[in-house]
Amino acid sequence: MGLGGCIILIAAGAILTFATDWNMQGVNLDLVGVIFMIVGLIGVTTFSSIARRRRVVVPPTTPVVEEERHHRGGYGDGYGM
Repeated sequence: MGLGGCIILIAAGAILTFATDWNMQGVNLDLVGVIFMIVGLIGVTTFSSIARRRRVVVPPTTPVVEEERHHRGGYGDGYGM
């Protein structure tokens, strides 16, 4: 489950707990909403800890210094072609 699924679980749990007044025989919707929110929070913390471990820190590279080439004359220096 990704981060979006966890956030949807938290939102659905909050809606069931705080925004509805349905009464179903044998089902406590407030408890179901709290369970959804807890599972969503566990998913978010798990996802964030896994994502933090996946980050790769690349050490800064040293700049490459190109050496200047010295021409000795002749045909390779652009003259006489």
